[in-house]
Parts: sequence; structure tokens; C-alpha cells
Amino acid sequence: MSDTLTDAAAEDYALRNWTFRDQARMRIGSEAHKQMYCRMLLETHNPYKPAVLDWPPLAPDALKRLTSLPIWDIAVQTEGRASIRVATYAATLNDPLLREAIEMDAAEEARHKHVLSRLVAAYGIELAPEPEYPAPRDAEWAWMFTGYSECIDSFFAFGLFRSAQQSGYFPESLVETFEPVIQEEARHILFFINWVAWYRRRMPWWRRPWHSLRVAAIWVKLVWDRVGMAKGMDADGVMHDSNFLAANSASIGAALDARQLLELCLVENDQRMSGYDGRLLRPTLMPWLARLALRFMKK
Repeated sequence: MSDTLTDAAAEDYALRNWTFRDQARMRIGSEAHKQMYCRMLLETHNPYKPAVLDWPPLAPDALKRLTSLPIWDIAVQTEGRASIRVATYAATLNDPLLREAIEMDAAEEARHKHVLSRLVAAYGIELAPEPEYPAPRDAEWAWMFTGYSECIDSFFAFGLFRSAQQSGYFPESLVETFEPVIQEEARHILFFINWVAWYRRRMPWWRRPWHSLRVAAIWVKLVWDRVGMAKGMDADGVMHDSNFLAANSASIGAALDARQLLELCLVENDQRMSGYDGRLLRPTLMPWLARLALRFMKK
């Protein structure tokens, strides 16, 4: 990062490490639980600005690898859609603290888009014209779809990003510049998982079956979309909602076989969550599925 930032090391530490001031035992669904996961997101915000990020000069081979990745249009558009979806849901909330936290989430998603836009401009990558990003009709559905989508994509992105660093696919200087964006995704899914648990616990019992059906429908669509992305596009012929690293895993993670990649994803997922208050819930589905898959893979 640029030296124009006041204290980059302190801000990076604050991004990754946080403990709630109240040391009492936390009941999921309580007001204290809401205070904890909202304060986590707000107080670990890194105030870096895309305009002051230093994009390092790259050697010709590294530049070719970066510019040849066919995912930059998807990456920019995914963040654009995520920011409007999250911001639309935030606008529906009456709770001041929860609204502030989710507005912060939306602002960080928009900043990710700006970071990617600066990256492609710095390295001469041409993008297709961006589409419009209309506000979703069902704000809660769009918010949950974005959150669950990030839970899937970020799990694999953590491992792929570290693989790219270890293999030298991305030079260390570029990894260091982009690292805060990856850690912010860890905070987002940590916040979302705790919001889901809090929201459901406070929901009247008679609403929970309908909520469960909506969540199940979201997962069906997520799986369907990712099958389409594995084939190159969705049913409408559009690539969307894919984390930009996960979208090109075959190239970035080429040095690892499937078992090694899953093991690295698990290690990185645990490491990126480790600095936050241990009373916060952690995402469990993707790590559980990865461990289940490992049981059937040969060492």
C-alpha cells in the first residue's frame, strides 16, 4: 500500500484482530450478539482508498498472466451488483446500528469494484461496457443471496489466493496490495453468518418455515449458477456472481491437485477467521463439505 496512508501496519492489524469489549457470555439472538457482530464490522474497517493503492510494475511474464485471465469483466460487475443489493437491503432497516453496519458492508463492496477498476486501468486491461445495476425488487432475498454466495466463493478464494502467492503466479508485491480486499471478504461472511443466526433466532416461530424455504431456494439457485459458470455461462448466456479468483481456479490453482487445494482452503479459512472474537459464529457449511470431500479423496 501507499505510504500516504497514516499507519498501514496498524490499520492492517486492526482489520484482522478484534475482541468485543463486553466479556460476558453471549447468547445468540440477543441484543448483545447484535452489538458484537455489528461492532466487529464497523471497528475493523480499514480506511484505505483505492486511489492511493500502489499498483507495482510487473515483469512481462507476470503482466501477461494477469492480463490473460478472462475474469475481469465478471469481477467488476459482480462487485457492482453486490454493492447495490446490500445497499438496497440496508435502506429497508430501521435499526440504526444494523443499518450502519450493512451500509458499511455495501460501501466496502463498492470499494472493491473501484479497486478492481484501478487495477485493470493500471495494467491496461480492457473491459466490456458495464451494464446497469438496478436495485432488486426483493431486498432481503438479494441480501441473503449475496451473503450465501460470498460464503461459497470466499472459501475457495482464500485458498486460491494463497496458492497464487506461494506458486509465484502473482508476484508478492501485487499480493500485498490486494490482500486487504480478500480479508474484507472474510469479515463480510463472518458478519453475515452471525446476522443469519441472530435474525432467525428473533423471528416468530411461524415465520421460520417460510424463511427456511427461501434459504433452500437460494442454495438451489447458487448451485445452478455455479454449474452454469463451470460451463462458462448461465442459462441466459451471462457470466455473473462469481468471485474473480474462484472463476479462474484452473489457472491460478494449477500447482495444486484437488485435495491440496481443499486442504489449503481449510487452513486459510481458519487463519483468516482466527483473529476475531471467539464468541462470534464462524461459517461451517463450506468447511464441513470440504472435510467430507477429503474423506473420499486419496492422499
